[in-house]
Amino acid sequence: MSSEHIKKRILIAGDVMLDRYWFGEVNRISPEAPVPVVRVERREERLGGAANVALNAVALDVDVGLMGVVGDDEPAHSIKRLLENAGITSYLSCDTQISTIIKLRVIGRQQQLVRIDFEERPTELVLKDKLNRFNTLLSTCDVVIFSDYAKGSLVNVTTMIEAARNAGKLVLVDPKGSDFTRYAGATLLTPNKSELKQVIGEWYSEEELTAKAQKLRQELRLEALLLTRSEEGMTLYTENDIVNVPAMAREVFDVSGAGDTVIATLAVMMANGMPMKDAVVIANRAGGIVVGKLGTATVSREELFPGEAVSN
Repeated sequence: MSSEHIKKRILIAGDVMLDRYWFGEVNRISPEAPVPVVRVERREERLGGAANVALNAVALDVDVGLMGVVGDDEPAHSIKRLLENAGITSYLSCDTQISTIIKLRVIGRQQQLVRIDFEERPTELVLKDKLNRFNTLLSTCDVVIFSDYAKGSLVNVTTMIEAARNAGKLVLVDPKGSDFTRYAGATLLTPNKSELKQVIGEWYSEEELTAKAQKLRQELRLEALLLTRSEEGMTLYTENDIVNVPAMAREVFDVSGAGDTVIATLAVMMANGMPMKDAVVIANRAGGIVVGKLGTATVSREELFPGEAVSN
């Protein structure tokens, strides 16, 4: 087999969770409290968090390995089954002291009525094990994604980024929290507006935003910072350039998981040698497609590149 046909490999580490959806009819208000009564008619389970990033990446025809922490419980078995069905290689660590993270969404009349989260932080011993496994897997991948949902799986992310960069890997991070110094040295960070505001504060003009974003990029030794801006599109900040990409969403149905789609698409395009600026345009297109779908969803190559020849 010639090298051009060998699939690129992406390693994803982060907070793995199970997304549960309960769909039902709403025909009355509860007599116990002023809330709708949902009569559940259908249930769905989907991969969430870092696992949804993995699902988005594998949908674009790359090999994907997923690292994260789950409990020793029924939701963990569901996640492993879904990963296997999708063709994602599971490197999940089992922490018997915790329950697997679940986000339960109740949907009535095509609207999310409530979300219930079940989560516990992983224990130190399991995280140390995970770090050792990460170091052994590094040589097998082309790009590393860190999908941080601030649930505790990435407490060693600074060490992991350093190891990945020393191994010559591209490192993409979907960040969380008010301290981005833990992501120093990554290739690219992809915060949304609210995440960036937590770190650099408010801005009152494009000029002020550019100055603050570039200062942060330099301080963290990043090659690039990609700000995702919902209806305003995206802005890529690099040492030599600022690229604005307008939003492409035809109709916003559900924004959950859009950031997962964006970073997965970026990683796949860059793993296949596409320049970062071009990859951002494609990732923006993918984000615009996925917000038109209900819940955490993926985008196919056919949707991204309609009419593309099969024998590329």
